Amino acid sequence: MTIDASTFTFHDVSLWPIVRQNAQSVQPGYTEQWEREMDSFLAISMPFVVIMEGGQPAEDHEDRKARGIWLKRNKTALATVCKAVIGIEASAIKRAAVQVQMSLATKAFGTRMEIVATQKEAFELAEQILAEKGRGSDS
Repeated sequence: MTIDASTFTFHDVSLWPIVRQNAQSVQPGYTEQWEREMDSFLAISMPFVVIMEGGQPAEDHEDRKARGIWLKRNKTALATVCKAVIGIEASAIKRAAVQVQMSLATKAFGTRMEIVATQKEAFELAEQILAEKGRGSDS
């Protein structure tokens, strides 16, 4: 199945099944489009990995709340197709802090979360995670 990139404005799906999301795209009111695109990922029902670029986004309360509700409501379905969310953070100190947050989010939402130092590492890890599916069980 192919993905129609023209229907995605929040997520960059040009490298599908690697999906890129830039922190700068997180603007007040973004969650309506984000939810439509996330629903599309669930409907496609193919494994993918999200790479978060540009650091941690500044998110307003209503968007964070709406995103959290969607993630809780779709936790099981999302965990079957979203194999990981990979953040990029050059600072080792900030990476350590984000890793703590990500391990809590992994427990809460059921999707693997990782943090790496460079975009190159993020793409290498994404490809490795996507390849794990073909080898059978690995976790």
